[in-house]
Amino acid sequence: MADLFEDYRLGPGWDEMFGEPGMPRQTYEALHATLQPLSSGELGIRAEVLAAAFLDQGITFALKGVERPFPLDIVPRIIAAHEWRAVEAGVAQRVRTLEAFLADIYGAGQVLADGVVPRRVVVTSAHFHREAAGINPHNGVRIHVAGVDLIRDEQGRFRVLEDNVRVPSGVSYVMENRRAMAHVLPEVFAATRIQPVESYPGQLLRALRAAAPAGTADPTVVVLTPGVHNSAYFEHALLAREMGVELVEGRDLVCVGNDVAMRTTAGEQRVDVIYRRIDDDFLDPVHFRADSVIGVAGLLNAARCGRVTIANAVGNGVADDKLLYTYVPELVRYYLDEEPILPNVETYRLEDPDVLDHVLDRLDQLVLKPVDGSGGAGIVIGSKAGDEELAELRRQITADPRGWIAQREVALSMVPTLVGNRLRARHVDLRPFAVNDGQRVSVLPGGLTRVALPEGALVVNSSQGGGSKDTWVLAEAPSAAVPVDLTTGAEPDAPEAAAPPLVPAPRSPDPGPDSALVAMQQRQQQQAARPGRPPVTPGGGEDEGRDHRRRAC
Repeated sequence: MADLFEDYRLGPGWDEMFGEPGMPRQTYEALHATLQPLSSGELGIRAEVLAAAFLDQGITFALKGVERPFPLDIVPRIIAAHEWRAVEAGVAQRVRTLEAFLADIYGAGQVLADGVVPRRVVVTSAHFHREAAGINPHNGVRIHVAGVDLIRDEQGRFRVLEDNVRVPSGVSYVMENRRAMAHVLPEVFAATRIQPVESYPGQLLRALRAAAPAGTADPTVVVLTPGVHNSAYFEHALLAREMGVELVEGRDLVCVGNDVAMRTTAGEQRVDVIYRRIDDDFLDPVHFRADSVIGVAGLLNAARCGRVTIANAVGNGVADDKLLYTYVPELVRYYLDEEPILPNVETYRLEDPDVLDHVLDRLDQLVLKPVDGSGGAGIVIGSKAGDEELAELRRQITADPRGWIAQREVALSMVPTLVGNRLRARHVDLRPFAVNDGQRVSVLPGGLTRVALPEGALVVNSSQGGGSKDTWVLAEAPSAAVPVDLTTGAEPDAPEAAAPPLVPAPRSPDPGPDSALVAMQQRQQQQAARPGRPPVTPGGGEDEGRDHRRRAC
């Protein structure tokens, strides 16, 4: 064996390439055969080419305020076709369940009346917004895009780690990772049938157009970004370009008479669908943060009147709450009358005093997570925490049991990763992306594999310094790359042509808000902690402000 695998040790988790030392699994045989004869120098040169390509193309991610190339490891992750069928079906099942749940809690609330989910779990969630009640999307879709985070446990079984149905990010790196890898490992691509990922922008555009308000023959779709200071701005720009639609900021849009228009050189043009990448709190200063300068005043009123569709819908974050996550298997049975295909990680609800006492006695053996955290922020892995950190954690949990969940520490599966000039086992997770057009839930083959680069680290989030891998889903036959309806098996209709790019919006002669304030809010919307609600507009009481926010159509 080449020196790349010299001293390669199987880690504590499921090794996805090797079943035994030096014996690759069938899924990885072609890749192993390609890597084995390479020297560390040869693979290192290819890795340098890969990193340079990302840097030259501006494929970056902001970490602690510093733009850097998004780390892409040269060794891909491979998933067999039969394994992917279960993942695909399980993710689609989860999305359909959460769609039904969101429609229910912002509508009749039958799931609460039936006691399947305690009412307090919903109404105490930081991301449950009563402002979203009564907003009924034209085609019934609230989750246009979902990212469901999965891990493989010690036996290699896929489990759901968390759901992301607010503004999930990362799909741009899936597409760019594939393009880059095709250049640095062409011999593996030639020998392996890999399901493609380049169809995603077309799928997303079809779903967004299908969500347009009733009676819209040729909908205008835009991507709403908080701006260049956002860590995912590269993705916003890429998706807008690939879909052939405008990338806009809040100052480019205006609401008049519950219609939303985009300023262009030819005048104002009506907008029908907004794929927003701005958090709820900053989206509409009339209803949420009054000091937001990156949102669009009146946008929620326009959505309530059915004049524009916001994708993903406002208020979806309640389905991301990690306490609600513990109820999803029960929700699958309640709404779909099915058994969950993908199980959760074993999780403790700390509101039960007996459970809380049990967890407090085992803090050094569990993983503790804030229920409204994101990007890996706030997670404490008990076995790696010091006495002072555990003492502070105990104090926080005791003061606010609703704000935390506890999970057993899972040894995430491992994939060989280039570290220095050797391949070493590193922990990974997987975020498949699903698109819902109201008729079917399509799951992009593969998704974003994130890898924890430090030895033994379990937090893989990009915002915590993790990297990524290209994820290859093997095809059983050439036709397997065609997406199918997950419920009927039917192939989708022919893709619609992407709409031509619109005329760029000019800058208003008004200098607009202070640039420092804009930059601050672009960054601030990514913080895990939900800021307090600002006071109502001076001159009006609280009731008066509420009446203004719920203005009649």
